[in-house]
Amino acid sequence: MSETSPATPDVQWKLATFDSLTAHELYALLQLRTEVFVLEQNCVFQDMDGADNQAVHLLGTQRATGQEGEQLVAYARLFPAGVKFVEASIGRVVTSHATRGMGLGHTLIARAVASVHTLWGLQPIRIGAQARLKGYYGQHGFVDVGLPYVEDGIDHLEMLWNP
Repeated sequence: MSETSPATPDVQWKLATFDSLTAHELYALLQLRTEVFVLEQNCVFQDMDGADNQAVHLLGTQRATGQEGEQLVAYARLFPAGVKFVEASIGRVVTSHATRGMGLGHTLIARAVASVHTLWGLQPIRIGAQARLKGYYGQHGFVDVGLPYVEDGIDHLEMLWNP
């Protein structure tokens, strides 16, 4: 599945299983996750957690100005119920630094929720969100379910989206 986002017309969206990712796509998503979660957030942790092969990967790419090819600018992992949580889940939600402030993150979350429902039917979605992003996810219907925890030195909350 590949299509353009109406909110950010220059972003192309694609869903891919682990086995259907190209080597370039896999490299790009690992690079983006490392840039943001490890370097930008100054958090040393094992990003490659053994779950990528169980996820459907949502990739948002755009043509890089003055460069050849597409650049990954938005990404999330989607899991069916029973993998990360009892409910379906979304994780590793990330946008590139260069695209922040343009609404791409909101488009990414909306696409991720819609993609979970397209793939596995309308159902609750649970996330482990960084606590500082509670309001952001709240704008998309996720509610804090009162299960705070610390992961890799960062405060997190479990949040739930219900249909």
